[in-house]
Amino acid sequence: MFIRVSDLNDPVNTGIEVAIDDTTGSGMHDPGALYDLVAARTNTQKPVGEWNHMTITVSGPKISVVLNGTEVSTINLDEWNIPGKRPDGSEHKFSNVAIGKLPRHGYFGFQDHGSDCWFKNIKLKELAPAQAAP
Repeated sequence: MFIRVSDLNDPVNTGIEVAIDDTTGSGMHDPGALYDLVAARTNTQKPVGEWNHMTITVSGPKISVVLNGTEVSTINLDEWNIPGKRPDGSEHKFSNVAIGKLPRHGYFGFQDHGSDCWFKNIKLKELAPAQAAP
């Protein structure tokens, strides 16, 4: 699943991908991970043949992913300002992109890697702007 894609011809480098792969791990490419940026903390994916429920909340610089009722990953884009580097200094694959500098709006999209993939009950909900703390 891609979010905030600014260039439809290059979603990989102009948006953020949330992994929905059918895997059993909890790494950078497993269900609910922010692909190659933030690993899923746990794998709460249901067994093959059962539907999963994912909620992706995007508000300003913050993105969170809940898979089957459990928050599995979060990111604060304001902390990601060096191309190819995570805030802790470790490297990620997007060496030409400062993830925190990507637009805070854009398209969303669905991806498969040549295998069957199904989606249902997709809902978009606009959130109220975040309130500043007093």
